Amino acid sequence: MSDHEPPRVEVSDLPDPVPADWVVLDVREPFEWEAGHIAGATHVPLGDLPTRVDELDPERPLLVVCHLGQRSAYATAWLTSIGREAVNLEGGMDAWEAAGRPVVTP
Repeated sequence: MSDHEPPRVEVSDLPDPVPADWVVLDVREPFEWEAGHIAGATHVPLGDLPTRVDELDPERPLLVVCHLGQRSAYATAWLTSIGREAVNLEGGMDAWEAAGRPVVTP
């Protein structure tokens, strides 16, 4: 995976809800996903991303999210290096929840 500076976006700069043509890609671990995630998100843990990237529609931009934004920044950098349109959610799920955005829990 690449380590170049990835594109990023603040929660406050995102429409609510996230546009339907975007894929929200959650790269957290399963226990984090189960604790709460963005409605409609696709879950692919970071370690699985290189082998599962083909499961993601290449025609749709990706909003990549993790807990605080570091793993998703790493994933975003790699995705953009292979030609995918992706942007990192700055601050991750912590920022999402702090902004009062909805979270799906079991």
